[in-house]
Amino acid sequence: MQERGFPQDEFEIRVAHAQKDMASAGIEALLLSTEADVRYFTGFLTRFWESPTRPWFVIVPAAGDPIAVIPSIGAALMAQTWLSDIRTWRAPDPHDDGVSLLIDTLNQVAGAGRIGVPSGPETHIRMPLADWARVVAGCDGTIGSANGIMRRLRAIKSDREIAKIARACDIAAAAFADVPRIAAQGTPLSQVFREFQAACLGHGADWVPYLAGGAGPSGYSDVISPAADTPLARGDVLMLDTGLVWDGYFCDFDRNFSVGPPDTAAREAHARLIDAVDAAADIAAPGATAAELFHAMDRIVTGGAGGSDAGRLGHGLGMQLTEGLSLVPADHTPLKPGMVITLEPGMDVAAGRIMVHEEVIAITQEGCRFLSPRASRELVQI
Repeated sequence: MQERGFPQDEFEIRVAHAQKDMASAGIEALLLSTEADVRYFTGFLTRFWESPTRPWFVIVPAAGDPIAVIPSIGAALMAQTWLSDIRTWRAPDPHDDGVSLLIDTLNQVAGAGRIGVPSGPETHIRMPLADWARVVAGCDGTIGSANGIMRRLRAIKSDREIAKIARACDIAAAAFADVPRIAAQGTPLSQVFREFQAACLGHGADWVPYLAGGAGPSGYSDVISPAADTPLARGDVLMLDTGLVWDGYFCDFDRNFSVGPPDTAAREAHARLIDAVDAAADIAAPGATAAELFHAMDRIVTGGAGGSDAGRLGHGLGMQLTEGLSLVPADHTPLKPGMVITLEPGMDVAAGRIMVHEEVIAITQEGCRFLSPRASRELVQI
């Protein structure tokens, strides 16, 4: 059975890489406040982040182990990680919710030096704006951008991380295999969603924070709506797109199904989507760029028109459902071994109707390997 968590050396390697980049950028301390960034260096895994009340912080110093500055309610769980320096306050405190403790710790660690905070795409500072202003004013050093350190570090997954994503994909694949059992003509889409989530949990998912999809004749109108109670009808195309989690890592891929025999438009669209995925996979190797993968798929699904309103044809994947690069024409990020990305072409099928298909791949030294089981060009009939 695959082990949960990571051995301590996984975190020590991450810290060493971060500190090397910090030294190059002249950063004395890295201040982190979001779930994925905190967990990246600590292994602190909890769903308590669903509560927005309490802020949490981890500081990576220029040398030495990270320091946790957290509400006391999390002390016992943080003590189960490899961190030994855990500083707490009783929260929530409407007058000083960890602000003074955080300022004191930053001044101790960084002095008058530079403090780096993730500030690029997909980042935020998880504390009240007024408290953040107090932190900035109270620090002896200067607070600025972390120069993309976290984005670069998290983009390259270790073999252990990739194995967890692959396990999540295997669980989702088993749930997708159950769809012909839980979905049929006359079944409300909302019931399909509930039973599919139950199937994910039954096959071993820890939780299913993301499930989207749609159904309609020859396609669906969008890919992010919650499920309605509308029953599936003969001729519908049903799509389910899941981002389930196993041991803190996401999968993210979808599958399309035809309710009864598919019509020509749906059948041909599905085949083109698979061809587009294959075209991107053929060039997905170190040195290729995100933009090149976009164009490889776009040439097939739109004839090179430049994509659709969805904006991108894939993205990075890992501790978050979407992270890192986007497969868009303007993203020239080069692929590197260890990256995990999705390939997600979409196309118009009829007026107001689209179809999409998504797979998960890991970039290797030689090219890529599929972490999700590759779908057939034939649209599965239920």
